[in-house]
Amino acid sequence: MDHEHLRDLFAGLPRLSIRRLFGGVGLYSDGIVFALGAFDEIWIKADVETVPLFEQAGSRRFSYQGRNRTVQLPYWSLPDSALDDPDEAQKWARLGIAASLRTPKSAPKKARSKKQP
Repeated sequence: MDHEHLRDLFAGLPRLSIRRLFGGVGLYSDGIVFALGAFDEIWIKADVETVPLFEQAGSRRFSYQGRNRTVQLPYWSLPDSALDDPDEAQKWARLGIAASLRTPKSAPKKARSKKQP
């Protein structure tokens, strides 16, 4: 994933950062993850409110084959119309930011306690 292209595409977002994540990159605005760069594509975070918009735009859901099943993540491909249009890309990115903000934060997993004899 070309970081320079990503920076150009999402330059209008506040405090854009790109970090390594899951063998690809995570895209963050103000510390909020809104997209992934993986498998030479950009995947925007979605939720129940925004999935219909991605479907209407012809986007595909991010999935990969795990050990025993197909794993789907709540990210959808950036629509083709936005791949070279920063204004359009940032519109979708803002939807991703909003979806991230609406997603409840998961509680940290409790450490397994050792069994007492």
